Amino acid sequence: MDNVRMIQWFPGHMSKTRRMIKSNLSSVDAIVEILDARIPMSSQNPEMEGLIGDKPRMLLLNKKDMADDRMTTKWIDYFKSRDILSIPLDCKTGRGVKAFLPTIKNQLLKDLVQSRNDKGMVGRPIRVMIVGIPNVGKSSFINRMANSKRTKVEDRPGVTRLKQWVSLGESVEMLDMPGVLWPKFEDQDIAHNLAYTGAIKDDVIDIEAVSMRLLKSLSKSYPESLIERYKIEINDGDDGKVLLEKVGRKRGMLLPGGVVNTERASATVLDEFRSAKLGRITLELPPDGESDGNK
Repeated sequence: MDNVRMIQWFPGHMSKTRRMIKSNLSSVDAIVEILDARIPMSSQNPEMEGLIGDKPRMLLLNKKDMADDRMTTKWIDYFKSRDILSIPLDCKTGRGVKAFLPTIKNQLLKDLVQSRNDKGMVGRPIRVMIVGIPNVGKSSFINRMANSKRTKVEDRPGVTRLKQWVSLGESVEMLDMPGVLWPKFEDQDIAHNLAYTGAIKDDVIDIEAVSMRLLKSLSKSYPESLIERYKIEINDGDDGKVLLEKVGRKRGMLLPGGVVNTERASATVLDEFRSAKLGRITLELPPDGESDGNK
């Protein structure tokens, strides 16, 4: 694998978010963690279980329309085997979103709802905290559920800084929390997966090294996607640098003297992966699955 510098990124406001999550737990009945369906494991905050304790939790695999359907099914089965409720959806198109409220009321918090009904507490709203890493689609999800623009959506990691309550008008209230990462990435494969998807800002990574690593990974797991999109040949010995130069040359991204503009090519590769122009791709399999080529 191509040599890359270590990726670490933990803005100061994220420490405040961790404290905010803990201090607001008593105000909610359940935690809903939004994941990126392309990287379900990497987009899970490993600190979340420790932060939320025994609160009921559900996972939403967002951006499912960008992910490989077969792999998403494997992930849903994997979480089910661990007694973790999860549903796939896509906030931009709205696919799968309608399953959210019934799943909350009839599965995740079924006992709580029944208990409140038995006690005559019919009007008391269910309160859920929405958490997730930056750029995973929390604001888009809340806007979709609330059918409004009350939550400012930005396609940049780390922009939502304050908590806010959003009422769905169906006896459900959602507490939107700012996106939060964790202080140290022990596994650089996870760090790079987050960089590929834009959860880590481009200005704190080496986009050329990251795009080379992505191309090398995709050449193993989804070679047909690269061949179809960039019209290049992939040989067994091609490393990330060679692949990036092939992409740049094919796209005519040349500097004086015929040298490939690798910075421009890198930006293109990352943008086209993030916008699913390379096709529907999942970078991780469940832990008991086969190697995905990232290692």
